[in-house]
Amino acid sequence: MSTRNTLPEGVISLPAHEAHARHVLDANAWAYFAGGAADEHTLRANPAAWEALALHPRILRPVAGGHTRVSLLGRSLAHPILLAPVAYQRMAHPDGELGSAVAASAQEAGLVLSTQASTPLEAVADAIRSDPDRGPLWFQLYLQHDRGFNIELIRRAEAAGYEALVLTVDAPCSGARDRERAAGFRLPPGISAVNLAGLPPRPARDLAPGRSGLFDDLLHDAPTWNDIAWLQAQTRLPVILKGVLHPEDAREAVRQQVGGLIVSNHGGRTLDTLPTTANALPAVVDAVDGSLPVLVDGGIRRGTDVLKAMALGASAVLIGRPYIFGLANAGALGVAHVIRLLRDELEIAMALCGARTLQQLPNGLLGKPAQPAR
Repeated sequence: MSTRNTLPEGVISLPAHEAHARHVLDANAWAYFAGGAADEHTLRANPAAWEALALHPRILRPVAGGHTRVSLLGRSLAHPILLAPVAYQRMAHPDGELGSAVAASAQEAGLVLSTQASTPLEAVADAIRSDPDRGPLWFQLYLQHDRGFNIELIRRAEAAGYEALVLTVDAPCSGARDRERAAGFRLPPGISAVNLAGLPPRPARDLAPGRSGLFDDLLHDAPTWNDIAWLQAQTRLPVILKGVLHPEDAREAVRQQVGGLIVSNHGGRTLDTLPTTANALPAVVDAVDGSLPVLVDGGIRRGTDVLKAMALGASAVLIGRPYIFGLANAGALGVAHVIRLLRDELEIAMALCGARTLQQLPNGLLGKPAQPAR
């Protein structure tokens, strides 16, 4: 275990965790965890979009006895905050995914473990599975080129006790991550995607002159809607699609009878100038018309952001970078602190807006910001 397990003095918010982590992480890890695609417009726009939504509180409403509980996939959650899948967490802190999992469990938050975790999926599940108060435990899946390996990975997740598969659908290839390229990003020795050990190499394709290594090679293995049907036939677990922004894709997901959707632009890490998740969420919620849960991630930094997401129809939210910065700062304690801060801020925002529960939010809670006087 690392000695970096004490909360830094003065770190009292998620933005403060980020600012402190900038001095804790080396340039290689900072480029990976903090960077985005291309000019990073989407990376910056995600939090700004939540900030731009104004809360219109109601006063003198009875809020005593309120709570933050929500229901999700047949489970009652103490609050609507989950940890999004983030790869290679041992780059941020030696405790890596185990630290994040223990913190999530202690704070009753859901956890989505990345396919590219730097800790075996079984070890993460073993660390928290028996905790009766933990949140949901889900496994994020990147479909690999070998179907037999995919089935083996699914069986491992099922046997370990994961309760859903979260299929990332918005990254058939990596984004143009200028910050990583400028830093010469590389995985440090001893850190790898351990759950992909044993994956057979991709079959080599002979490319004729002028052919594209992307379109004529790599993208032959990219998933399509046909693979969604195949995946659902291979597992007893609900399949949640992560990376949905367009309402037509949401409607197709309803037709495919998936278990849920996550409105996400991959934290601005794949394609730059995508819609912000705050702006994309309402149309996706309308498209599914209550037929399945819709979660959202991207740019959530305050409890007010969580409340706004719920007011826009989200079933729950996920955070990514904020808890990684907490992990970098203080290991499991830092992750727990991030979750607790966000939940406390959510309760405060609810109380000050006259919202007793997340199921009974006041009408007209969200509106455009007031225009400054001329």
